[in-house]
Amino acid sequence: MLPMGASAEQISALREELGLNKTIAEQFVIFVSNALQGDFGASFQYGRPAMSVVLEHLPATLQLAGAALLVGGILGAGIGILAAIYRGTLFETGLMTIALLGQAAPVFWVAVMLILVFAVNLGWLPTGGYGGIENLILPATALSVYVAASLARLARGSVLDVINAEYVRTAWAKGLSSRVVYVRHVVRGALIPIVTLFGIIAGELLGGSVVAETIFGWPGIGRVTIQAIEARDFAVVQASVMIIAAIFVGINFAIDLLYGVLDPRIRLTRKA
Repeated sequence: MLPMGASAEQISALREELGLNKTIAEQFVIFVSNALQGDFGASFQYGRPAMSVVLEHLPATLQLAGAALLVGGILGAGIGILAAIYRGTLFETGLMTIALLGQAAPVFWVAVMLILVFAVNLGWLPTGGYGGIENLILPATALSVYVAASLARLARGSVLDVINAEYVRTAWAKGLSSRVVYVRHVVRGALIPIVTLFGIIAGELLGGSVVAETIFGWPGIGRVTIQAIEARDFAVVQASVMIIAAIFVGINFAIDLLYGVLDPRIRLTRKA
């Protein structure tokens, strides 16, 4: 942090400014006290509070993750449900083969292939950067492939488990239409494991997709964290970890509350 040839007085002054002249125990108490207030110190790269640096990049991550989760969630759940409904057919085999290939393909490989095809060869979209919708399409698509493939495989298994349930057979026996049986009974009953996995994936993406953000030059939390690690800007790293942890906790809490909405049997009842 100091220039080459810095004097002993300059080194001593910086150590005092950073609090490094105190004991480890004192430094730890000060750090915890400040961290509880959201103060992780200043970033020496940006010359600003580390938390403000991280929060500045949060909207970009939310935008990218939101687009990937929306597209991937709809496609993944749809593919899985259709594969379960048409089980034992070539249609199911084709859908699940696509899902298997999508889950096996690394995000960095999918990202590079998308750039080569749609940016380099066809010239339809930019190779990266942050700006309009055209900059969002490729990174969101690269992430949505992973989201869709993961959800599709789980959705199929979950729907197959519910299809043979007693209450579903009862619904068929009542003469309800296929649409009512699948939408009201089968799909709703299969949502809990799907929502659980969706929440885990959402936490990962909202915490910053390091690979996609780095390849496409997307200024999100993942990219700024990697840059901070490389530069040993520990204040930014600590602030990023805290934000990512808070996102995971918040999403898991929301998922727990959603369980009661999806399945009334899970709702907590107050005992006298």
